[in-house]
Amino acid sequence: MKKFRYNINNLDCANCARKIEDSLSKNDDLINVCVNFNTMKLSYECDREVSVKEVNDIINSIEPGVFISNEKVDKKKEFHLSILIVALVVGLIGYFVNMPKFLKIGLYVVSYSLFLYRTTWNAIKLLFKSKTINENLLITISCVGALVIGEVLEGMMVITLYTIGKILEEKAINNSRRSIKDLIDIKEPYANRLVDKKEVQVLVEDIEIGDILIVKKGEKIPVDGVITKGNTLLDTSALTGESELLKVNVNDNVLSGSINVGDVIEIKVLELFENSTVNKILELLEEATDKKTKTETLISKISKVYTPLVIVFAITIIFFMPILSNVSRDDAVYRALTFLVIACPCAIAISVPLSYFTGIGVASKKGILIKGSNFLDNLSNSKNIIFDKTGTLTNGSFTVTDIKVTDENYSKDEVIDILMKGESLSNHPIAKSIMKLKNDVPNSKDVKNYREEAGKGISFTLDGKKVSIGNALLCGCGEDAMLHLSIDNKHIASISIDDGVKENSKEVIDVLKSLNIKTFMFTGDNKDVALSIGKKLGIDNISYEMLPTDKFRCYEDIASKSSISVFVGDGINDAPVLKRADIGISMGGVGSDSAIEASDIVLMKDDLTRIPLAYDISKYTKKIIKQNLIFAMGIKLSILLCSVFGLANMWLAVFADTGVTLLTILNTLRILRKYK
Repeated sequence: MKKFRYNINNLDCANCARKIEDSLSKNDDLINVCVNFNTMKLSYECDREVSVKEVNDIINSIEPGVFISNEKVDKKKEFHLSILIVALVVGLIGYFVNMPKFLKIGLYVVSYSLFLYRTTWNAIKLLFKSKTINENLLITISCVGALVIGEVLEGMMVITLYTIGKILEEKAINNSRRSIKDLIDIKEPYANRLVDKKEVQVLVEDIEIGDILIVKKGEKIPVDGVITKGNTLLDTSALTGESELLKVNVNDNVLSGSINVGDVIEIKVLELFENSTVNKILELLEEATDKKTKTETLISKISKVYTPLVIVFAITIIFFMPILSNVSRDDAVYRALTFLVIACPCAIAISVPLSYFTGIGVASKKGILIKGSNFLDNLSNSKNIIFDKTGTLTNGSFTVTDIKVTDENYSKDEVIDILMKGESLSNHPIAKSIMKLKNDVPNSKDVKNYREEAGKGISFTLDGKKVSIGNALLCGCGEDAMLHLSIDNKHIASISIDDGVKENSKEVIDVLKSLNIKTFMFTGDNKDVALSIGKKLGIDNISYEMLPTDKFRCYEDIASKSSISVFVGDGINDAPVLKRADIGISMGGVGSDSAIEASDIVLMKDDLTRIPLAYDISKYTKKIIKQNLIFAMGIKLSILLCSVFGLANMWLAVFADTGVTLLTILNTLRILRKYK
């Protein structure tokens, strides 16, 4: 199944985006169709090569003038101020200047034609091509109806205010898109390639592995590579959210998206652009808002029947209100027309997805890569958070603090030699701390039958004796120490190792507990070490001496008792649980494929404080969405009721449509201001 992604052009309505998505989804060849109004992208999966023309034909039957392309096309001006001004002047002359009636009517027709020609034409094409209706038809009916019943001035004011509102709305949405684009603008479009000692500018997509690139001061590193010449300082804030500059020298790996703020450097390309860190992040961010939340899905379902019901209700007002009350037919028509203007659903259709889009954008700027609006939405609903210990709560940099020899037949030096012989064959962080005990690396050729046992330790044969180095379960002893050495099942030594707690771990746990989130810790360490660290951090529940399978099983137990549970791990050995979790958060994900693949939220820097920040962004985004929904629905329902009882005119109706839409967009932009 191949995935296709195109730019969608001339789309100016979130509700129209939903209709296009629904129509394309009915095509059996297209799977997982998503029209993203925020990024102006259309994506779908397909087994066969569906031509762009085929897709555009379907789109045009729904929204005339809207089309997809590989390249972004400058958006046509849907609303023209010059035509609006001319139409308004002609209409006002006809209304206020004394002249024969036939001239007045002529000027009104010219004025209304200029006002409504585009709106009416789009409504007619849509009605006949796809048998559907949208706000273009509602506005056309309202304004023409106002002219017919003699409310000429009000009809002109409706379309004038509607058009001005649409212009402002379009500008607000585009400004929001630009603001988010600026936040995540980490791609360098060109690179300076060194060819025969000459500098040649090429597109980043044309860079090949092994090329030598020159990166000047102020330029972004275009692809992942290694420095071959020079040293400098890098601004990695776009990737990690960390403001502190990173010093790099020859032979240091550098990631695409980092900004060179120092001297000129030369790098050797290690990854093609399509596999580079910056492209992976951009792809994930583009796809993130394709995943809809329950709120968005519900609104989409309601929208399908909303507009037809509005028209039916308006017709009901016209026919039944004069019968059931003392309202005249003309007054009933006026109220119904006002009702149609108020009922346009744009405010709700735009504000909800735009809020999630903005929340994901500001999170990425802070070094928090959220892979879908559903994960952003659910994060603040979670009741449990489970931390892996090593590499997450602790820094994973082990230090031997004491060696206690319990068998007088062995000296401390002999114990160290045995430990180093065995641990020299392991890549475990504990093994690395053992290897620091002496400068000389011992010869391990006499180590036979070496094996590692996950979550327990290592065993091998040395001089015909069975040696075990690991926890109490492996070594058959129960002393209070992190590591033990036993030879032929006899305890020889206990080794105390400090697994340093990360900076801010305690502070982060305290913040999470203040949010009424229950905290858990999973670790393969023994009981005493686990309880010591857990108590120090204030963890609610501690599980120890766990194998990888135990972590998965215990997560299942916790998740079965709560609606949403979060698991935080290092993104490599915790991949199975990260994948299973309702929300998996991986630590220090820059450049780590396993972290990005396995988890739902990637902390681009190894910084625990990003977790409470992610919760805060989730909570605030949902608060803004709630405000927008309550405000938009409250205003619309109130003015709808007023229109039915004759207490609202068309001026107020326009406010309930474009005015409310504009205000919800501006309210959404508060997310940007809060986290700038």
